[in-house]
Order: sequence, then structure tokens, then C-alpha cells
Amino acid sequence: MTATLPGRAAIDAARWPDIATVPGRPVRAQLARLLTRHAVARLPIRITTPSGRSLGAGDANAPTLRLIRPGDFYQRLGAGGLIGFGESFMAGDWESTDLAGLLTILAGRIATMVPPSLQRLRNLAVHSRPHQQDNTVAGARANIQHHYDLSNELFAQFLDPSLSYSSALFDPALFDSALFDTASFDPASFDGEPRAAGEQSLLSAQSLLSAQSLLSAQHRKIDRILDIAGVSAGTRLLEIGTGWGELSLRAAGRGARVTTLTISQEQARLARQRIAAAGFSDLVQVRLQDYREVTGEFDAVVSVEMIEAVGANHWTDYFTSIARLLRPGGRVGLQAITMPHDRMLATLNTYTWIVKYIFPGGHLPSVRAIGEHSAAAGLVVESDFGMGAHYAETLRRWRAEFEQHAEAVDRLGFDEVFRRMWSLYLAYSEAGFRSGYLDVRQFQLAKPASTR
Repeated sequence: MTATLPGRAAIDAARWPDIATVPGRPVRAQLARLLTRHAVARLPIRITTPSGRSLGAGDANAPTLRLIRPGDFYQRLGAGGLIGFGESFMAGDWESTDLAGLLTILAGRIATMVPPSLQRLRNLAVHSRPHQQDNTVAGARANIQHHYDLSNELFAQFLDPSLSYSSALFDPALFDSALFDTASFDPASFDGEPRAAGEQSLLSAQSLLSAQSLLSAQHRKIDRILDIAGVSAGTRLLEIGTGWGELSLRAAGRGARVTTLTISQEQARLARQRIAAAGFSDLVQVRLQDYREVTGEFDAVVSVEMIEAVGANHWTDYFTSIARLLRPGGRVGLQAITMPHDRMLATLNTYTWIVKYIFPGGHLPSVRAIGEHSAAAGLVVESDFGMGAHYAETLRRWRAEFEQHAEAVDRLGFDEVFRRMWSLYLAYSEAGFRSGYLDVRQFQLAKPASTR
């Protein structure tokens, strides 16, 4: 069944019921107009309408949200809040001249954008998470399949040859430079030669960064986390979250004996193929198994951006499982996307656009939450390394590749609504890291040696 709404392409109503139908909430739509006008009044962005009206404090060069169907936009925003904001983009109700730039500005002001006197009105559109998304053993499999079993070929359209689906680590010197700011610097803004030494340094840094391959940056990330976990020849390594097998391949290349866990059928199939092709089947065992069901003892545990899919009410299970499986004196390499602790607490039960469409059952921890849960399980945080700017660059490259391969994605059976959803997801994530609202960190954890 398809629905054709005025001024837009046909939408598969069975697949996208909340996109094919515009909610009829005129009072809430008016409240959404009011909140939007107040929220953007001092922001360096513009919102334009088909009639030529403009909102926001941005000039002609500012990131612009171009309303195509203002009525539908405000109806969705009023009925669904930020979920409606995302759904209106999926429906084509608005476009942007600089999607990541626009979302970066909004993400940087997410907690203060709506004045305190109007917060109550915003809360009218906040929804609680559905109970069926809970990450029980069975629920986790369903949630993971929703995202990771979409199609291995889809992910191959935008990931590098290692198929690493987590933050890369570029040359840290470029990100440590006080002059280099990927969130605000745009080389295209220069018409000719840079006019100042600082501008030249920025251009040089951008050029050097662009020259670095994503593959080499992914290997730098993997090698670092294997190092902090102490992985070497003979190490009995447990990996929680296989992905498509690249970390296991790098660990096996060191001579480690790897047990790697996934609950994605598609990932397991391709990971096994890649491991066999590399000649490491004798060193790497890929298991379709939940981390809570594993037994045995390991010298080291690594887990790269898997905790985000665990669910806040299962973080205790996650860390106690790691501690149970790790030998005394063993180490853990944990890579995790984090958010501020106060925002984490405020959104624990909030149903968001990302949870609805991209990662059902997921929730981002804070650094404090990781410290508290790991300590309760008997693990000690020995080091903590932040690399959020690197994720912003990783996501920028992924989105560029994804959008460049739109025709190939279409041939795989993914429609326009999906492609818009995926572009928004990648831009939304990039904005979170560019604004500093999100971070990604590598933690080195240890299980104290037995004192007996």
C-alpha cells in the first residue's frame, strides 16, 4: 500500500506509516510554531518558508532550514517533538543547505534552546520508550537485527574496506592543534590564497587530514584498543560485538586466540568468510551468542561501541559479565560513545527519533555511569582517552560516501524515505560530536589480581 501526499513522491504506507500520514493536531501545530520562533530567534541559523519569510538570527551564509511544506512540518513537530522533526525530514517537508552544520548548532544548544518558561509546552511531545524494546536476550536479538541485518551490501556502500562501523582514530596531532577546528573551518570559504598564517595552517591541517585514508585510521583505532587490553601472541581474547570481523583479524595477526560474539546473523556470516579468507579460522571463533550466556575465562576483553546497544537497565549485566569472564589481572579495552551525565539521566526513558528508527533499545552512557557500573563489578578504570572530533570526521566521510552511492542503495531495495532517514542519522550523529554534546572514548579497565 502506498500513499501519495500532495507535492511528494509515493510513500510505502505499510513500511512508513508515520511518514505517509500527516497528524492532524492543529493546536499542537500552533504551539510548535510558537516554540520554534522562540527557539531560533537568537540562533545563527535561518528558517525560510515558500512565501519568503525568514526566522532566526543567521545571515545569508548561515545554515538554512528550507521549509517546503510548513503546515506539515509544524503538524509533525507539534505531534511528535524531535521525533516529528526527524519524520518531517524523512517525508521531505524540509531541506537544508548544510544539514550537518544546521544540526551542529541545534545540538550545541539542545538543553537551553527552549526558554524555561516554555519547557512545559515542549514536554507535551515527549514520549516514553516502548517496553517491547527492552534488551532481554530475545529482545536484544530483535533490536540488533533491525539495524545490523539490513544488508551487508548496504554497509559496504559507505564503510571503508575494513567494514569498521565505529569511530576511526586519525593522526592525533591534527586534532590536538589549537588551530584546527573541524566544526567551524571550511576551506571552501577561501576564494584565493590564505591571507594569514593561521588560515594557512588550517588549510594545511585540512589537507593532511583529507589525505589520510579511513582504513588506516580504523586500523590505528583497533591497534590502540588492542594495546590497552594487552593483546599479544597467545592472549585468550573475548570480543563482545564482532562487527564484520576486522578487530578479530588484527588480533589474530598478533597471534591471539579470539572468541568473538555477535547476535547478528548477517555479520556472523560475512565475518566468518573474511576470517577464513585471511587464513585465521584456527585462531578466531565467531559465535552467535549473547554476552550474558558465555562461560569460561579470558586474558583480555575488548568491546567497541557495543555498550550503546545494551540498554541502561542492563549495564550492570554487561559489566558483571565482563568481570566474570576476565581472569584476575586481565585487562579490558572498551570504546564507548558517551553523553553528559545530566542529559543521560534526563533521557533514560525518552523515546527518541534515533531509538524509533535507527537503534531500538539503545541508550548512551555517561563517563560517570561507566565508572560507577564498572567499579560495582570489581573493575578499575586505568585510563580514559577521548576522541570525539575523530568521530565527527568519520561520520562526515560515511555520509559523503552514502550519498554518493544513492543509486546503488536504491538498487539494493531501499527507497527514498530510507535514504533520507539514513542521511539524517549520519548528519545528526556527526553534529553531536562536532558540537561536543557527544564524545567517544577508549577506556582501559582492569580486574585486580587475586590477593590470595
